[in-house]
Amino acid sequence: MPITKSAKKAMKSSLRKRSFNLARKRKMKEVVKTIKQSITVKDVPSAEAKLSEAYKAIDKAAKRGVIKKNTASRKKSRLVKMIKNLKASL
Repeated sequence: MPITKSAKKAMKSSLRKRSFNLARKRKMKEVVKTIKQSITVKDVPSAEAKLSEAYKAIDKAAKRGVIKKNTASRKKSRLVKMIKNLKASL
C-alpha cells in the first residue's frame, strides 16, 4: 500500500486510467469478435460494415497506449485480409 501522499494520488489515478483502458480494450475485442463471427457465417456485407468501427476502436486503443502502434497495424491488416479471402472464396 502507498504511504506518501503522492503515491496515494498516483494509485488513484492509475486505477482510474486502468478502468478507461480496460473499457477501450474490451470495445476493441468485441468489435473484432463480431467481425470474425460474420466471417465464419460468410456474411461479407456485415463484416465490411463493421470494419470502420473496428478501425476506430483499434486506432483509439493505439493512440492511448493500450496497444502498440505495430499491434494495431497488424490487427487491422489481418481483419482486411480475412475479409478479402472470404470474398475470393465466394
